[in-house]
Amino acid sequence: MVQPAIVHVIDDDDAVRDSLAFLFESADLAVATHASAVAFLAEAPGLAGGCVVTDVRMPEMNGIELLKRLREIGVTLPVIVITGHADIALAVEAMKSGAIDFMEKPFDDEVMLRAVKSALVRHGKAVEEGQERAGIRQRLATLSNREQQVLEGLVAGHANKRIAHELDISPRTVEIYRAHVMTKMEAASLSELVRMALVVGVTGSVATTD
Repeated sequence: MVQPAIVHVIDDDDAVRDSLAFLFESADLAVATHASAVAFLAEAPGLAGGCVVTDVRMPEMNGIELLKRLREIGVTLPVIVITGHADIALAVEAMKSGAIDFMEKPFDDEVMLRAVKSALVRHGKAVEEGQERAGIRQRLATLSNREQQVLEGLVAGHANKRIAHELDISPRTVEIYRAHVMTKMEAASLSELVRMALVVGVTGSVATTD
């Protein structure tokens, strides 16, 4: 089941958490609040969709440390950090550590909403692309060695006759393998097949015989 996109607000200040939660909920965004980075990390590994809005200065673990920890455990949620005027250096460090944006206090509500919505769209696309790549790789794994060779020849732009010559098989046999590849890869056209192959890094090469 696909998890809903949730805006995770992390701040040790109750008033800030409540204010941001109200802002996002007013924009029909799902929100979860966390009093510390440590509390958020307890559930972070299971999160798949959404984004994070976190203060950069917090006890126990600050925003920079949180960013580094998220990358270590493989959590790719986009992170927006909140900083004070005196924290610009920290904000820059946060960007270098993976944050996609930072907001200076006091921030404009509309600017914050635009940043969060942009982060959600960006992450949503990344998730979809990741799922597409995973699906293509699964289908690619079902191809036989010979089918993979034919696919590589097609991606390289070779005609059936050339692929047949390189594999020392007949053009008719190449056509059969090509049909199998199209079916297994669930490609409706050659262009779609090539696009899928390129998505997962199959760039095509001169086919070789067994």
